[in-house]
Amino acid sequence: MAAHRYSVGECVEIRRASYQGDVGLGPYTVVRQLPNDGIDREYRVKSMRGGQERVVLESALSAGTSSPADRMFRDSATPPKTAARRG
Repeated sequence: MAAHRYSVGECVEIRRASYQGDVGLGPYTVVRQLPNDGIDREYRVKSMRGGQERVVLESALSAGTSSPADRMFRDSATPPKTAARRG
C-alpha cells in the first residue's frame, strides 16, 4: 500500500480542474488520512476560510501555500486549547 503524500495539519489546495460544481476556493488543512486500498489515497480536508469539510482524492490535491492572512484567519478561528481543570 502506498504512503500518503500529505500529512495531517498540512496546507493543501484542491485543483480546480479536478472538481466541478461548488468547491470552495482557498486553502484547506488535512484533517485526516483515510484508509483506502485503491491507488489514489483519500483525505478529509477542512477549508481554512469557511470551515467546510470534504473528502478528496490525493490526485485532486496540490501542496498549498497559505498566505499570512489565511494563517491568521485559521489561527483566530480555532480557539486555543486550555489545560483541564482539576476539581
